[in-house]
Amino acid sequence: MKAALCKSLDGPQGVVVEEIADPVPGEGQAVVRVRAAALNFFDTLITRGKYQTKPELPFSPSGEIAGVVESLGPGVTEVKVGDRVAASVGYGGAREKIALPAASLIPIPPAVSDVVASAISVTFGTAIHGLKDRGRVKPGDWVAVLGASGGAGQAAVEVAKLLGARVIAAASGDKANVCRALGADEVIDYDSGDLKQTLRDLTGGRGVDVVYDCVGGKYAEPAVRALAWEGRFLVVGFAAGEIPKLPLNLLLLKGADAIGVFWGEAVRRNPAGHRANMIEVLGWIADGKLAPRIHGTFPLSEVREAIGVLDRREATGKVVLTL
Repeated sequence: MKAALCKSLDGPQGVVVEEIADPVPGEGQAVVRVRAAALNFFDTLITRGKYQTKPELPFSPSGEIAGVVESLGPGVTEVKVGDRVAASVGYGGAREKIALPAASLIPIPPAVSDVVASAISVTFGTAIHGLKDRGRVKPGDWVAVLGASGGAGQAAVEVAKLLGARVIAAASGDKANVCRALGADEVIDYDSGDLKQTLRDLTGGRGVDVVYDCVGGKYAEPAVRALAWEGRFLVVGFAAGEIPKLPLNLLLLKGADAIGVFWGEAVRRNPAGHRANMIEVLGWIADGKLAPRIHGTFPLSEVREAIGVLDRREATGKVVLTL
């Protein structure tokens, strides 16, 4: 079978496509014939040895796949040959076949394409885990999304709306405008004024119930100051590059929570919860309530160019390899 292999830590240029042996399913595993493998910005880092996960060379990029179950190992009851499935794999998805734990495979509804099914685990998985499981968002809550114009932020805006929240999308400059089309109730440029006061004003002075922070840096503290009583500050990422230090007395005075959202570890520790979340997201897509954006598809032979689109920050949606 063909596989994209990172053979040197030189970014996209270190990735080649070669023939390797087909996988054989072990106990509790299924071999999936990969039809689509989504890429993320972390693929530009992992292929340079700069990501938190550092697999041994050679390895395949892509942490999300969709395809068809081709064969089963001993003891598998969760899926059968011919089932269409999606999975979060961490890395290793950019190959024609992959052996995975059968319990980790998510059924794909007939109305959802392989390309779309491969492209939701990281962004929408993080959003639904963060907002529903960790943030306890309920209908009517005010949710502020920091970094709302990025892939993770856009997913959070859409998931928060589907959970019944009122959403304030915060981004920098003209990037904030993209969030209105996603259903955000309010859109703000957090560089154009006092973020704390703006959030409080938009909520009638009461403050926001949940902050979904993909950015960190200088925006975190004013966002915490804008929390309502018993608000929840969700620590999702640090796109600004700086890890903020928060005055803990703010949490005390507001009866508030600062909550870490570590989606990858949550998937490992609670696979059943992740499975339920992904079935819910795929159901929204099948029902037409959610339409993940695909920037473009590339054949496996063009994997360098596909990663390059992310490397150059040209993508406006998911970049997906088709096999």
